[in-house]
Amino acid sequence: MKFPIAVPLVLIAAVLTQSCVSSKKYKELDANYTQLQNSTRDMSVKYQTTAQALAVANGRVSSLEEQIALQKSNVAALQDALNKCLNSSNQGSVNISKLVDEINSSNKYIQQLVNAKTKSDSLNMVLTNNLTRSLTAQETQDVDVKVLKGVVYISLSDNMLYKSGSYEVSDKANETLSKIAKIIKDYSTYDVLIEGNTDNVPITQKNIRNNWDLSALRASSVVQALQNNYAVDPKRLTAGGRGEYNPIADNNTPTGKAQNRRTQIIITPKLDQFMDLIGKAPEAQPAPATAPAAPPKQ
Repeated sequence: MKFPIAVPLVLIAAVLTQSCVSSKKYKELDANYTQLQNSTRDMSVKYQTTAQALAVANGRVSSLEEQIALQKSNVAALQDALNKCLNSSNQGSVNISKLVDEINSSNKYIQQLVNAKTKSDSLNMVLTNNLTRSLTAQETQDVDVKVLKGVVYISLSDNMLYKSGSYEVSDKANETLSKIAKIIKDYSTYDVLIEGNTDNVPITQKNIRNNWDLSALRASSVVQALQNNYAVDPKRLTAGGRGEYNPIADNNTPTGKAQNRRTQIIITPKLDQFMDLIGKAPEAQPAPATAPAAPPKQ
């Protein structure tokens, strides 16, 4: 704000034009004029000081506005990051939930497999007992019965079946073969494979070229005994020889050789026939006289 300095001069001129003033009056007017000049100068200083302060304040306001804008930008970035984090967390929760469901499903499936295996083991045991229930304690030492995946393996030692160094069925084997024949005939729709096996000692008998011949001849002897002596339908029977090439024990020891010299009767029922056989098993089964040997390798 500016105050015109010419105002006092006009007043003085007006007074002078009207009349001459006294010295005393003039001094008063001059003092007032001086006072007005001083007051105008002070107000001008105050104005300039105020203007400078206002400029500084405006500068601070501008700086604060810039800081506010920057902080708003930071807040927006943080909010965006938070939203992404929340979305990621929600997705993570969904993935964890799916993973838990998959684990539960896997555990359920594993339990089903365990239950199925337990049931299968129980069925195999019942079937084994059913097949061996008519064997004596002495016969179970030379007869090993196993059930693997629904297939019945009856393994007969050569000492029990054949005459020494021969493929002819011995007299002492007849009683055991008669019981096995009864089992085979009871389930007349099952296929039966008679499989001969030897150790790795070369055969030296006349008219027998090697262990292939010996194993096949022994299997054929059992097949013919079941057919001719016990009236088993030959259409169900197959004779096969595997020589020394299907061992179940080490041929480097006498015990291993004895285990490998065997004839297997392999009965292969269908699934429905297998279940029928289980249904015919007696409620109470006698325990085997000796622990069964390891399952045959197939």
